[in-house]
Amino acid sequence: MRTPAGHADAGQDRDAGPEAPPVPVVQVVPLVTTRALARPLDYLAPAGIAADEVVGAVVTAPLGPRTVTGVVVAAGPGSGGPPAEDLRVVVDTGVRIPPDLVELALRVAERYGSTPARTLALVLPPKGTARPTVWVERRAVDEPARLGTRQRAALAALAAGPREASELRTSTGVSTGTLRTLEAAGLIRLAERAPEAVRAPRRGPPLTAAQSTAVTRLRAVVDEALAGGTPPPLLLHGVTGSGKTEVFLRGVEHALAAGRSAIVLVPEIALAPQTAARIAERFGARVAVLHSGLSDGQRALAYARVRRGEADVVVGPRSALFAPVARLGLVVVDEEHESAYKQGEDPRYDARAVAVLRARAHGAAVLCASATPRPESWHALERLHLPDRIGGRLPPIDVVDLRRDGGYPVSRPLHDGLAEVARDGGRAILLLNRRGEAAALQCRTCGRGFRCDRCDVALTLHRHPSALVCHHCGLRRAVPRRCPTCGAVDLSRLGAGTERLEAQVAADFPALTVLRLDADVTARVGALDETLGRFAATERAVLVGTQLVAKGHHFDGVRLAAAVDADLGLAQPDFRAEERTFSLLVQLAGRAGREGVGGRVIVQSWEPDARVIRLAARHAVPEFLDGELQRREALEYPPFRRLVRVVVTAPDPDVPVAILDRVAARAGEELPDDVLLGPVPLFRVRGRARAHLLLKTRRPGRAGAVLGRLAADESRALRSADAAIVVDVDPQSL
Repeated sequence: MRTPAGHADAGQDRDAGPEAPPVPVVQVVPLVTTRALARPLDYLAPAGIAADEVVGAVVTAPLGPRTVTGVVVAAGPGSGGPPAEDLRVVVDTGVRIPPDLVELALRVAERYGSTPARTLALVLPPKGTARPTVWVERRAVDEPARLGTRQRAALAALAAGPREASELRTSTGVSTGTLRTLEAAGLIRLAERAPEAVRAPRRGPPLTAAQSTAVTRLRAVVDEALAGGTPPPLLLHGVTGSGKTEVFLRGVEHALAAGRSAIVLVPEIALAPQTAARIAERFGARVAVLHSGLSDGQRALAYARVRRGEADVVVGPRSALFAPVARLGLVVVDEEHESAYKQGEDPRYDARAVAVLRARAHGAAVLCASATPRPESWHALERLHLPDRIGGRLPPIDVVDLRRDGGYPVSRPLHDGLAEVARDGGRAILLLNRRGEAAALQCRTCGRGFRCDRCDVALTLHRHPSALVCHHCGLRRAVPRRCPTCGAVDLSRLGAGTERLEAQVAADFPALTVLRLDADVTARVGALDETLGRFAATERAVLVGTQLVAKGHHFDGVRLAAAVDADLGLAQPDFRAEERTFSLLVQLAGRAGREGVGGRVIVQSWEPDARVIRLAARHAVPEFLDGELQRREALEYPPFRRLVRVVVTAPDPDVPVAILDRVAARAGEELPDDVLLGPVPLFRVRGRARAHLLLKTRRPGRAGAVLGRLAADESRALRSADAAIVVDVDPQSL
């Protein structure tokens, strides 16, 4: 028997003493991206590793001529591997992944057609050194007149309560030196110990009758899960401002009282600090925030606090679902309708579904909350209803027919509403889901447009800086003074974007502070929180932006909310287009009239009689969802069938359809009960032609596995054509 290097010599005198126990065999997933290594490999574990520490150990392992990092996923030899005497030894790095997260990662890989290496990367501990936490607490209420923009943003962010200095720096862009300056001025206090305002949990407000009913049911479901049952997730549906957050906070409180932990998911990083601040008011320093926008040190500190049990309430977007919490009792998926819960790259997991997987593995409950739930959730889940807004009623919605008004992008009713805000005070939010100055530039004389050289789309005109920009590949072109084809100088700007709207409102209403929030603005670190902080702190302010402004932000004094072009999303070739438009309009309407302040909502539309516009104008969420389910059942779309999408990209425009034709032919033989749509060519992006194939199925696990195998069988054709193939289970965008 050959002995692996590093262990006792095979020629050693066996009579000298008892033979050493055999070194255990472990299965290791090398953390490499190639699909050729989509299964674990057998190795010998390092001597001295404890049996209960094997699974989840991060090791270095020899792989051919190189050494790679890997994760131990099981103890014992795999099937068909080499004999133990031929195995090589791994080296323990001392890093550990909780075994339950290893199991979760493997299930995610199987469910979404990914590789174990890619899903295990989701649960790796963050890199970086966990430095001591420094807390910032606001002291003085009155601000000096001479303060910089970021100083004011930092103080505005602290109005809701103390925050960690590192998180405050990230969200507002304020430097450590600036914080020291504010401390020297007596405006804030810096301390390594959490302020009492953070450490001491607070009592919640009295519950309404509807909230009390919902809390009672939620607590019963948590108790059922903790007792070993497997209750399905609950859907908390309530109009905006009805107190959904308070209901799930009572659920978290109940789980903590039972000695369990909780995870609260939000769809966007932008919402994590706001939600965390509100949760910290209730549960003090037991709250940790985890998301990719933090520095390595910040993430390492939060991860360490959770791992040690110092923080047992985790708040964050998708990635927070993989926090190393012990004894999980409740997972809350807030704003569950948001498509951001679906990962856009491999592994393409849906955090809403993975939340259920993790909760069931721990004996925990799941609560989904939204004012505009997905049809899938409305159909499948038990509903808890909060029908009324606390402290007031939902604001009326006025629909403006842009075909008759002629004042685009600012109609006469919208102009009058902004004039009232300028005169009487308050705030306004204007939604226009298109950034830039104009959607396109076109010659009035010869009709020439300006398109991207690499994508089949028009270039968008931007004002600051002046350029024609492709929003798909980032290509930038100088704005021409005259038409390159006919020489005419009459170049027409088609449509309007957030830059044009911002400029027009600022010019028409100089008394208003106009702020813009879109992807161009938020590209700068700290700009998002800085803009939102200025909006919240300014008496007469207008926030102009894309769909970011309609997310779950809570601002006092919003007297006017308007959708400048409500039809933009309806033109998309996606069966979810109406659902997304309806949700966006209702969510936007919910920003106005909170805290008992009178509010007004204006929806500008070129199709005011469209079903989605009419129902949104009446806040008719149940009616819309019931009708949407009837339509989807007739068309066999989710939730009545599940979708699996296969996308191929290549430089040659003929390759994607050719490859998908072969995949479709074989899929039709192996999945005869499923419905195949396509392949269909898509518009070119970044110089690559695209096409997709859509499968409607009642068995997404089997369908995904079959399509994944068929995709792998095309590897030679893919390599020769410089093509790529993606299998996406439960796609959220078509």
